[in-house]
Amino acid sequence: MSVDIASIPAVVPNWIDGAAVNSSSGRKLPVIAPATGEVKAEVPLSTSAELDQAVEIAKKAQRDWAAIPVKDRVQVFFRYKALLEENLDALAELVTLENGKTIAESKGSVLRGVECVEFATSLPQLILGQNLEVGRGIECKSFRQPVGVVAGITPFNFPAMVPMWMYPLAIACGNAFILKPSEITPLSAIESAKLLEEAGLPKGIFSVVNGDREIVEAICDHKDIKSVGFVGSTKVAKLVYERCASKGKRVRALGGAKNHLVIMPDADPEMTASNIVASFSGCAGQRCMAASVVIALEGTDHIIERVRELSEGVVAGKNLGPLITKEAHERITGYIDRAEQNGVKILLDGRKNIEHGTPGGYWLGPTIMDHCPPDHEVSCNEIFGPTLSIIRAKDLDAALEIENTNPYGNAAAIYTTDGGTAQHFMESANAGMIGVNIGVPVPREPFPFGGLFDSNFGDGDITGNGAIEFWTSHKKVTTKWAERGRGNWMS
Repeated sequence: MSVDIASIPAVVPNWIDGAAVNSSSGRKLPVIAPATGEVKAEVPLSTSAELDQAVEIAKKAQRDWAAIPVKDRVQVFFRYKALLEENLDALAELVTLENGKTIAESKGSVLRGVECVEFATSLPQLILGQNLEVGRGIECKSFRQPVGVVAGITPFNFPAMVPMWMYPLAIACGNAFILKPSEITPLSAIESAKLLEEAGLPKGIFSVVNGDREIVEAICDHKDIKSVGFVGSTKVAKLVYERCASKGKRVRALGGAKNHLVIMPDADPEMTASNIVASFSGCAGQRCMAASVVIALEGTDHIIERVRELSEGVVAGKNLGPLITKEAHERITGYIDRAEQNGVKILLDGRKNIEHGTPGGYWLGPTIMDHCPPDHEVSCNEIFGPTLSIIRAKDLDAALEIENTNPYGNAAAIYTTDGGTAQHFMESANAGMIGVNIGVPVPREPFPFGGLFDSNFGDGDITGNGAIEFWTSHKKVTTKWAERGRGNWMS
């Protein structure tokens, strides 16, 4: 079986008990291709009863799955990785259709997800317990067990990749996984389910339940869903965290960002400029790791000018994809309009650079706004588009003060050729992911992804080594089989 982009169903099904199942809900939303504005399908807004059905089936399947040795469980993901690579082109086309990314960006995102699948295959070497004789004839050991049925609520911007941050490792750990994909981009989830089935995953271990807020709330409230991973806006991340935590669930909710890149006068001009352009315009700026603010120190005007020049080569409809929805386009252009009205200098106007976009699409070219006040909305709010706000600062201390008063704490980066300056920035910037001459400092496995403050709610991780702890519970056992003489108080 292979992914067939030509056979998109008119109504996107759920995936329950190893099969595509049509929702009984009468509520539906259109699935719109951002590049053309055309309706490609409809997605049902499932009911909580349908979630209950998926969870009940998952509970039964998970008991048998957890009893399988981990070395056997991960064999599914060796096969799944091969199927993803086999179907890379078709999956990338599907991501491009539903999300609007360029094909190159879509391929890159799927391959990043494949890295997470690969990490899951190494679980037998990572989940080793501990064993120690703590007294004569007395042994303590610890090991990890799956928590049961878990869930992931994922966003529109990486419809194939972000779910793969979660379900490969969660399932390899012995859990059953319920995925609630974004209702804007639900197509990749169903194709992933089909490939998992082909890889040999037992029925009921991976489910897809489409929906909107009703299903998110039902996941948070469901007594049999033990852990929840979430990626989305800060507003919703906080609500999901609070609702899950009030029910005693484990939750890791990743929110929004306002990432700052600091340009020092000694920075390499060409590397810095090309890196910043790729960071703020890649994926049309619709990623939580995008550079959205540059803090330019005195003596860096030549680098800013090079950023502008290189940005002119990023063209909507050629090497830049559309925004996700009409509403997103209106919101983002509204930010630019108001900034211009407030006297911010529009160094490059993406509102005018859309002639190569297909008719009906939600196109916006790279937009650079210079001399932005640090407290202006374009300097403070997550815009989530191909926009760059430039703030001027006299020195690194002033730049750090701006970065550190930002309520988000996802990523921050510095461009410099001085090691001492870089070290000072690494130690002082208030962000969970730091870059030195890297504009998108995404950690790769086994290092976990995640920020601080309003970019992250909850404990644990949903990628990397820390995710093993998140998707499992830690059991400790003390044993004594025979009297071997009094050795200590435990004997």
